[in-house]
Amino acid sequence: MPPTLRRSCAACARIKHSCDLRTPRCSRCIKRGSECAYANEPLTAVTAAPAPVATRSTAVTIPPTGRSTSLTSLNIASTVDPFDTYPPTRLGREHVQRLIHGFLDKIAFQYYPLELNACSNPFLISWWPMALGDAALFHVTLQTACLDEELRARRGSQMSDLLMADSVALLRRKVDDGSLALQDGTLNCVITLAAIEFGKGNVKLGEMHVEGVKKLVSLRGGIGSVRETSPLTARMVSWVSMLIMGRPQFETQTDGGLGPGIPPIHEWLVVGIDGDETLDASQISALHDDIDPEVNTILTRLRKIFDRWKEGAVSPTRLHDLTCYVVHRLLRHSADKKTSPAGEALRYATVIYMLTLQGPTYFPHVNLMRQMVSRLVCCLDQCSEDSETKPTGARSGADNHGCEDAPNGLVEFQETKSPPTTFHDRSSFDVWILLVGMVGAIGTPQYPWFAQRWVELAQILQVRSWDDILRHLNGLPWLSAERWERIFREPWEAIFAPGHPEPPDLRV
Repeated sequence: MPPTLRRSCAACARIKHSCDLRTPRCSRCIKRGSECAYANEPLTAVTAAPAPVATRSTAVTIPPTGRSTSLTSLNIASTVDPFDTYPPTRLGREHVQRLIHGFLDKIAFQYYPLELNACSNPFLISWWPMALGDAALFHVTLQTACLDEELRARRGSQMSDLLMADSVALLRRKVDDGSLALQDGTLNCVITLAAIEFGKGNVKLGEMHVEGVKKLVSLRGGIGSVRETSPLTARMVSWVSMLIMGRPQFETQTDGGLGPGIPPIHEWLVVGIDGDETLDASQISALHDDIDPEVNTILTRLRKIFDRWKEGAVSPTRLHDLTCYVVHRLLRHSADKKTSPAGEALRYATVIYMLTLQGPTYFPHVNLMRQMVSRLVCCLDQCSEDSETKPTGARSGADNHGCEDAPNGLVEFQETKSPPTTFHDRSSFDVWILLVGMVGAIGTPQYPWFAQRWVELAQILQVRSWDDILRHLNGLPWLSAERWERIFREPWEAIFAPGHPEPPDLRV
């Protein structure tokens, strides 16, 4: 009998059980107290102490020292299963194994940095098990890793194109089957393909996929219903669709958590019980007639939530859910609002602040950030009493307060000679808005505009140190933990450094 190429232990091979290939004994043999004999040394063999027993082939464990980058340490047995229990593909087995490793070890942690703990990363504990039982989602998952591999190697896109063709064919079969079309895996496939096409520059295809996933969500009863079965799917669909289309695609629930839309976080409901849905009157003395009541409510609840978060750590998931809800609330019907430029400046500054706090999650928000910065500049220009010029495309009474969005979603920027005044009495909101706008504008043509106005405003308000800044921010929505405050403090300090160098982007 010729020598076997089998890598699993004899006991697991005998009953065709997925072996996790641990040495000197696999988890199953440890649990059963049986002998563990390997015909060949496992490809992933390492010298390590026995790990906790996994209850299923896709279970995830993490070593005591923290997240490991090896598949063996993550104990994802099916990724090296000698029986190839994952869906078949047209790629070679070795290539598939490499792409699986790339997704689990890199994509799940670097491209979707929502959760860096392997025990709670949703792409390991939710997405991956789903992909193993869904051929379409498995192909789409491999495609994300394949695209990353090809981009780094700069060798064309032959393999990812092959996976794309197969992904679309498999997805069409699911969509045509009424029992499969509304599955979470189907929604995951469609929104991921939308992100892939948009990232490749195929904007129309990306938008087409978004429209498709919106119809599926509607048939499911709304994004809130999707969240009940798969929070990860609901987050992906709502967030990525907004970034691709440049505006929210789904409604939100009310402040009390009612309706089929995107829900608020628990803290949002709790702080609402306290009442007092208004900011400190001394902070907004010039703005009582300018702030949209909804914006006022959002700013007030954010301030209360951030006060609760001062001492404790905030999970990336919780922060993302808050950001998603707030941004959708602020932008969903912003074009229909009839408020002043000062009130709209607060709207766009709040969006910029939330995007900055969250950082890039699920999908880069660069385009939306630039769009918000451009609109903020436009509103601030109109707030200035002695403005000599306006952005190209100005039109009175139009949406965005005279700021015409270009095809790429940006407002054409033109330098002005306006004074730095945002509101009539130079309130603390000037400090907050210009600080938020400046950080959001790093790396854009608008950054020098914000930097110059900050220098002028600092002279007017006698702001000489970061402590002076914090005094102005007291009572405003501000997350004061060091990890977030540093994002704003260092760019502000760079303005007053010799030569005024543009600061590094600390938002990632």
